[in-house]
Amino acid sequence: MAGSVASGAGGSGSGARRRRRHKAPIADINMTPFIDVMLCLLIIFMVAAPLLTSGVTLDLPKSAAKAVSVDKKPLTISIKTDGLPYINDSETPEPNLLEKLKSMAANGAGLEDRIFVRGDKNANYGQIMKIMGDMSAAGYKKVALITDQSQ
Repeated sequence: MAGSVASGAGGSGSGARRRRRHKAPIADINMTPFIDVMLCLLIIFMVAAPLLTSGVTLDLPKSAAKAVSVDKKPLTISIKTDGLPYINDSETPEPNLLEKLKSMAANGAGLEDRIFVRGDKNANYGQIMKIMGDMSAAGYKKVALITDQSQ
């Protein structure tokens, strides 16, 4: 009998050792949510990038000039085919153009800031030059014409 009791005790000890053996946890990083987020951001930026350009649509003339590097967003004056000027995206009649520029200068856009003039290629050249001359006479020294780069 004593032999049967000893074998029973030994059996339970080996069973306890078997229960302690289990697989280690998997430490892999699941990349699927990361990839999903990155693809969503890519799509958002692809859709939003064209909307960041100036809102006035013009048919700009072509030029072989190199692009101008700019540190901050410049003030943009656009002149459509009918000669109506826009400051950034807001329509501004020509008599009010300099007044609005001066009020913008009082709010932080100074006379030393760069101003880009975008004129439609079918717009009256005299109208564009008159607006540029008026800005120059008002003290704005950094006025530049914007064109599309030719291929």
